[in-house]
Amino acid sequence: MGVAVVMCGSAGLGRAIVRQLADDGWDVAVLARDAARLATTVREIEERGRRGVSVSVDVVDHEGMDAAADRIERELGPIDVWINGPITAVHGEFLDIDPADFERVTDVTYHGLVNGTRAALSRMVPRDRGHVVQISSALAHRGLPLLSAYSAAKGASRIFTESVRSELLHQGSRVRISQVDMPSLNTPFYSWVKSLRPRRSRPVPIVFEPEVGARVVSAVVRHPRPRTWVGEPTLVAIIGNRISGGLLDRLAATFGYAVQEARSEHAPMLPPNLYDPVPADVGAHGDFDGKSVTWSPQVWAVLHRRAAMAGLALAGAAAVAAALRRRSR
Repeated sequence: MGVAVVMCGSAGLGRAIVRQLADDGWDVAVLARDAARLATTVREIEERGRRGVSVSVDVVDHEGMDAAADRIERELGPIDVWINGPITAVHGEFLDIDPADFERVTDVTYHGLVNGTRAALSRMVPRDRGHVVQISSALAHRGLPLLSAYSAAKGASRIFTESVRSELLHQGSRVRISQVDMPSLNTPFYSWVKSLRPRRSRPVPIVFEPEVGARVVSAVVRHPRPRTWVGEPTLVAIIGNRISGGLLDRLAATFGYAVQEARSEHAPMLPPNLYDPVPADVGAHGDFDGKSVTWSPQVWAVLHRRAAMAGLALAGAAAVAAALRRRSR
């Protein structure tokens, strides 16, 4: 296959993506902060028969990110695919968030993605080949209360990606850049987010297992496309916001707090990972196994686009035929 880089690939969705790409036949380089968790992730790559490399780096360090890319290409070869997915958050109302914490969320979630994109494109563009995949969120299109910094950073990442994609098209470059907007996923994000609320944070229903997101990313790597929306909640958030943002404002004000705060989950929270990595191998899953889904009709359609389009065409043809029969009577 080639060489893939997964930013923040030692936990959560990133860890699931690393496993999926190794299963697909890619050699995988993993970027994250915690050296022990990185070493475990590389072992998982090697157990799948692929080469793995890890680099401990903070994504806000653009020089460190560039040096990491150099090392990866020395050890594995030219980078073919680079997957950006840095996230961190503070769960609380805007005026309760310390300005330094707000800036840190922005630096990791937005500037980290920018730094990863720069490191990738500065190598891919001269070669005129390669693919950057931005892991984004429904919140890049529709903000939620209690996640103002995270939502804003994801929105900025979306606009940045659209700008850079336009530049690549203008240049006639064959380098591709894709964005994948995810729904809520059952990852450790909700166990180590910095929370200012009395109840622990939880994902907004419907919650998908991280392997669902990883399978979609694998499909986008195989068949690049500019935009991919994952899961019915993502479609509702994006399309609903375009049709009536005011209505979603009121719905978020009424229900947005309750759906993000757990009432029955009592698993202990991990220390926040906002500034320092959590010294634990948390894997890919969070605390919501058994309350998360592994499939949905929309995800099936994303993974089987040709079959889904054929089904829609057949349904449309059947509807037209039925209408014509009614008219003929």
